[in-house]
Amino acid sequence: MSDKALNQDYGKAGFGGRLDFGKTPCLLHIDFARAYIDKSCGLYAGVEASAEAAKEVLAEARKAGIMIVHTRVEFTPGGADGGIFFRKVPALKNFERGSPFGEFVAGLEPLPNEVVITKQYASAYFGTNLASTLTAAGIDTVLHAGWSTSGCVRASALDSCQSGFIPIVIREAVGDRHQAPHDANLFDLQAKYAEVKSKDEVIAYLRNLRRVN
Repeated sequence: MSDKALNQDYGKAGFGGRLDFGKTPCLLHIDFARAYIDKSCGLYAGVEASAEAAKEVLAEARKAGIMIVHTRVEFTPGGADGGIFFRKVPALKNFERGSPFGEFVAGLEPLPNEVVITKQYASAYFGTNLASTLTAAGIDTVLHAGWSTSGCVRASALDSCQSGFIPIVIREAVGDRHQAPHDANLFDLQAKYAEVKSKDEVIAYLRNLRRVN
Protein backbone atom coordinates (compact mmCIF):
# COMPACT_ATOMS: atom_id res chain seq x y z
CA MET A 1 0.00 0.00 0.00
CA SER A 2 1.39 3.42 -0.96
CA ASP A 3 1.81 6.17 1.64
CA LYS A 4 -1.07 8.09 0.05
CA ALA A 5 -3.36 5.05 0.14
CA LEU A 6 -2.33 4.32 3.72
CA ASN A 7 -3.19 7.84 4.84
CA GLN A 8 -6.51 7.66 3.01
CA ASP A 9 -7.29 4.30 4.63
CA TYR A 10 -6.56 5.61 8.14
CA GLY A 11 -8.49 8.80 7.48
CA LYS A 12 -11.52 6.89 6.22
CA ALA A 13 -11.42 4.73 9.34
CA GLY A 14 -11.57 7.82 11.55
CA PHE A 15 -7.98 8.16 12.70
CA GLY A 16 -5.81 11.25 12.51
CA GLY A 17 -7.70 13.88 14.48
CA ARG A 18 -5.78 17.02 15.38
CA LEU A 19 -4.68 18.38 18.75
CA ASP A 20 -3.60 21.98 19.31
CA PHE A 21 -0.73 23.13 21.50
CA GLY A 22 -1.87 23.97 25.00
CA LYS A 23 -1.05 27.02 27.10
CA THR A 24 1.25 25.48 29.72
CA PRO A 25 3.82 23.07 28.28
CA CYS A 26 6.58 20.94 29.72
CA LEU A 27 9.58 19.72 27.75
CA LEU A 28 10.21 16.04 28.47
CA HIS A 29 13.69 14.79 27.61
CA ILE A 30 13.62 11.02 27.48
CA ASP A 31 16.82 9.05 28.13
CA PHE A 32 19.42 11.17 26.35
CA ALA A 33 22.12 8.75 27.47
CA ARG A 34 25.66 8.36 26.19
CA ALA A 35 24.95 4.70 25.40
CA TYR A 36 23.21 5.67 22.17
CA ILE A 37 25.94 7.90 20.73
CA ASP A 38 29.07 6.17 22.07
CA LYS A 39 30.41 3.79 19.43
CA SER A 40 32.08 1.65 22.10
CA CYS A 41 28.64 0.69 23.43
CA GLY A 42 26.52 -2.04 21.87
CA LEU A 43 23.50 0.26 22.10
CA TYR A 44 25.08 2.82 19.77
CA ALA A 45 22.27 3.94 17.48
CA GLY A 46 23.70 6.72 15.30
CA VAL A 47 21.20 9.28 16.59
CA GLU A 48 23.54 12.23 16.97
CA ALA A 49 21.46 14.46 14.67
CA SER A 50 18.44 14.18 16.95
CA ALA A 51 20.58 15.20 19.92
CA GLU A 52 21.61 18.38 18.10
CA ALA A 53 17.96 19.17 17.31
CA ALA A 54 17.06 18.56 20.95
CA LYS A 55 19.72 21.04 22.06
CA GLU A 56 18.08 23.74 19.93
CA VAL A 57 14.66 23.09 21.42
CA LEU A 58 16.09 22.89 24.94
CA ALA A 59 17.69 26.33 24.58
CA GLU A 60 14.36 27.82 23.49
CA ALA A 61 12.47 26.04 26.27
CA ARG A 62 14.83 27.49 28.86
CA LYS A 63 14.38 30.97 27.41
CA ALA A 64 10.63 30.51 27.58
CA GLY A 65 10.89 29.53 31.25
CA ILE A 66 8.78 26.38 30.94
CA MET A 67 9.12 23.26 33.10
CA ILE A 68 11.80 20.85 31.87
CA VAL A 69 11.94 17.22 32.94
CA HIS A 70 14.78 14.80 32.16
CA THR A 71 14.56 11.04 32.48
CA ARG A 72 17.40 8.62 32.95
CA VAL A 73 17.56 4.84 33.26
CA GLU A 74 19.38 3.17 36.15
CA PHE A 75 19.26 -0.36 37.56
CA THR A 76 20.79 -1.86 40.64
CA PRO A 77 23.72 -4.15 39.76
CA GLY A 78 22.21 -7.39 38.54
CA GLY A 79 18.95 -5.73 37.56
CA ALA A 80 16.72 -6.91 40.40
CA ASP A 81 14.60 -3.75 39.99
CA GLY A 82 14.31 -4.28 36.24
CA GLY A 83 12.13 -7.37 36.43
CA ILE A 84 11.01 -9.00 33.20
CA PHE A 85 12.20 -6.04 31.12
CA PHE A 86 15.79 -6.50 32.28
CA ARG A 87 15.57 -10.22 31.47
CA LYS A 88 14.08 -9.56 28.03
CA VAL A 89 16.66 -6.93 27.00
CA PRO A 90 20.20 -7.92 28.06
CA ALA A 91 21.49 -4.59 26.69
CA LEU A 92 19.97 -2.90 29.74
CA LYS A 93 23.06 -4.01 31.65
CA ASN A 94 24.62 -0.87 30.18
CA PHE A 95 22.47 1.12 32.61
CA GLU A 96 23.47 -0.58 35.83
CA ARG A 97 24.39 1.92 38.52
CA GLY A 98 27.83 3.45 37.92
CA SER A 99 27.96 2.77 34.18
CA PRO A 100 29.28 5.73 32.17
CA PHE A 101 26.85 4.84 29.39
CA GLY A 102 23.96 6.04 31.54
CA GLU A 103 25.35 9.56 31.80
CA PHE A 104 23.60 12.42 30.02
CA VAL A 105 24.82 13.43 26.58
CA ALA A 106 27.04 16.51 26.69
CA GLY A 107 24.95 19.62 26.14
CA LEU A 108 21.76 17.91 27.31
CA GLU A 109 22.53 17.73 31.01
CA PRO A 110 19.86 19.00 33.40
CA LEU A 111 20.29 22.28 35.22
CA PRO A 112 20.00 22.26 39.05
CA ASN A 113 16.41 23.57 38.96
CA GLU A 114 15.19 21.02 36.39
CA VAL A 115 13.41 17.82 37.36
CA VAL A 116 15.27 14.52 36.91
CA ILE A 117 13.35 11.26 37.02
CA THR A 118 15.12 7.92 37.29
CA LYS A 119 13.17 5.07 35.75
CA GLN A 120 13.52 1.36 35.05
CA TYR A 121 10.87 0.85 32.39
CA ALA A 122 10.00 2.30 29.00
CA SER A 123 7.44 4.94 29.92
CA ALA A 124 8.55 8.02 31.83
CA TYR A 125 5.31 7.65 33.81
CA PHE A 126 5.48 4.02 34.88
CA GLY A 127 6.48 3.72 38.52
CA THR A 128 7.43 7.41 38.77
CA ASN A 129 5.88 10.64 40.07
CA LEU A 130 5.84 12.32 36.65
CA ALA A 131 2.06 12.57 36.24
CA SER A 132 1.54 14.07 39.69
CA THR A 133 4.46 16.48 39.17
CA LEU A 134 3.01 17.76 35.90
CA THR A 135 -0.51 17.99 37.31
CA ALA A 136 0.67 19.98 40.33
CA ALA A 137 2.43 22.41 37.98
CA GLY A 138 -0.71 22.91 35.87
CA ILE A 139 0.87 21.42 32.75
CA ASP A 140 -1.47 20.72 29.84
CA THR A 141 1.01 19.88 27.06
CA VAL A 142 4.09 17.63 27.00
CA LEU A 143 6.75 18.15 24.33
CA HIS A 144 8.64 14.87 23.80
CA ALA A 145 12.25 14.53 22.71
CA GLY A 146 14.59 11.60 23.21
CA TRP A 147 15.37 7.97 22.48
CA SER A 148 14.17 5.69 21.18
CA THR A 149 11.18 6.51 19.01
CA SER A 150 9.84 2.95 19.03
CA GLY A 151 10.55 2.39 22.72
CA CYS A 152 10.65 4.93 25.50
CA VAL A 153 9.43 7.86 23.38
CA ARG A 154 6.41 5.95 22.13
CA ALA A 155 5.59 4.57 25.59
CA SER A 156 5.89 8.01 27.19
CA ALA A 157 3.83 9.79 24.52
CA LEU A 158 1.10 7.18 24.88
CA ASP A 159 1.07 7.65 28.65
CA SER A 160 1.02 11.43 28.26
CA CYS A 161 -2.19 10.98 26.29
CA GLN A 162 -3.60 8.50 28.80
CA SER A 163 -2.69 10.83 31.68
CA GLY A 164 -4.60 13.76 30.18
CA PHE A 165 -1.73 15.79 28.69
CA ILE A 166 -1.57 16.87 25.03
CA PRO A 167 1.36 14.87 23.62
CA ILE A 168 3.62 16.59 21.10
CA VAL A 169 6.47 14.54 19.62
CA ILE A 170 9.26 16.64 18.10
CA ARG A 171 10.09 14.90 14.83
CA GLU A 172 13.76 15.86 14.49
CA ALA A 173 14.49 15.50 18.22
CA VAL A 174 13.64 11.80 18.50
CA GLY A 175 15.61 8.93 17.04
CA ASP A 176 15.87 5.18 16.68
CA ARG A 177 18.50 2.68 15.61
CA HIS A 178 16.76 2.06 12.27
CA GLN A 179 14.65 4.28 10.03
CA ALA A 180 11.84 1.74 9.57
CA PRO A 181 10.68 1.50 13.22
CA HIS A 182 11.29 5.23 13.61
CA ASP A 183 8.99 6.11 10.72
CA ALA A 184 6.37 3.48 11.58
CA ASN A 185 6.06 4.66 15.16
CA LEU A 186 5.86 8.33 14.24
CA PHE A 187 3.08 7.44 11.79
CA ASP A 188 1.17 5.47 14.41
CA LEU A 189 1.62 8.10 17.11
CA GLN A 190 0.28 10.78 14.79
CA ALA A 191 -2.65 8.61 13.77
CA LYS A 192 -3.76 7.60 17.25
CA TYR A 193 -2.14 9.24 20.26
CA ALA A 194 -0.12 12.40 19.64
CA GLU A 195 0.81 15.25 17.36
CA VAL A 196 4.13 14.87 15.56
CA LYS A 197 5.46 18.38 15.04
CA SER A 198 8.61 19.68 13.41
CA LYS A 199 11.37 21.27 15.44
CA ASP A 200 10.63 24.60 13.78
CA GLU A 201 6.95 24.45 14.73
CA VAL A 202 7.83 23.74 18.35
CA ILE A 203 10.42 26.51 18.49
CA ALA A 204 7.91 28.98 17.01
CA TYR A 205 5.40 27.92 19.68
CA LEU A 206 7.96 28.43 22.46
CA ARG A 207 8.95 31.85 21.13
CA ASN A 208 5.31 32.87 20.98
CA LEU A 209 4.93 31.85 24.63
CA ARG A 210 7.75 34.23 25.49
CA ARG A 211 5.98 37.09 23.71
CA VAL A 212 2.64 36.34 25.35
CA ASN A 213 4.13 36.01 28.82
